[in-house]
Parts: sequence; structure tokens; C-alpha cells
Amino acid sequence: MNLTRLARKAIENYFDGIIYDPDVKTKQKYKEKKASFVTLTKKGNLRGCIGSLQAYKSLYQDIISNAITSAFKDPRFNPLDRSEFQDIKIEISILTESKDLHYKDQEDLFNKLTPNMGIILQKYNHSATFLPQVWEDIPNKKEFLEQLSLKAGLRKEDWKSAQYKYYR
Repeated sequence: MNLTRLARKAIENYFDGIIYDPDVKTKQKYKEKKASFVTLTKKGNLRGCIGSLQAYKSLYQDIISNAITSAFKDPRFNPLDRSEFQDIKIEISILTESKDLHYKDQEDLFNKLTPNMGIILQKYNHSATFLPQVWEDIPNKKEFLEQLSLKAGLRKEDWKSAQYKYYR
């Protein structure tokens, strides 16, 4: 079973209040601890996106948990209705371990940013993440960082502060 199908089965079963329990072969195939995000879109629009930044459980468990949370508990959206399910596209992102993105100044930061990397912005209790797919909608590096700051609950221009940590 591939990961997209695993996520779809998890959501489908949860409509009936059941936590999907995959077969032994699937559990064995995806037993390694990995962090993932499950993104749901409907007609090209975001419908839910929840994930883990750190690997703390097996990949199959992480996918099942994030699929259910993305579909039914993403605070930005109403819970998914069964009537919408056929129109939902599911995308799975498997994250590598976060690495500090060391930079000297804004220019150095811009030079290190590439559209194939996801970015985590962090300062004190403010944090936000953009997966690599966000570059498709926001290809401008400055605008990307501005929107990431806003997502973290900060001001648009706060990304410029040297006090912020970026991880890729």
C-alpha cells in the first residue's frame, strides 16, 4: 500500500469513528520513525494540512494520525464531510531531519533559500513552517518569508530580525 492510499483509508475509516489499522506488510514497510505532513486540497484549494516536524513514531502511524487530524481537526477548516471526500486530493510530504540554516545577513539568507526546501521560522514561542510546495504559490523569497512571518503570528517584516532561527 502506498502512503497516499494509507492516508485515504485512515480518513475513510474515521468517518465511521474507526482508527485504521493497516495490514502487517504495510506496518513493516513503513515502520521507520519519520516525520510527515498530510495536505488535503479540494479543487486546488487547501482543505487541511497537518504534520509533524520531528520523527517520533513510525511513518505509518504518523501518516494515519496526520491524515485524520488534517481532515477533521485542522483548526482553519470545518471537519471534512463525507460528501466532499471524493473531491479531496491527498499529498504526503516526508520530512528530513531539520537542520539549522546558518546565515550572516539577509542577502546570505536569500542566497541559501531554494525552492526545494521547506522552511521553519522560530523565535521564542512563535513558529511556522512552509513545505517546499509553498514555493509554487509564493516563488518570491521576500514574500515567502513575509508570509511565513505572518503565519507565525508575527509582523510581516519580522523575518528580517537577526534573532530569528531558520531551519530547513
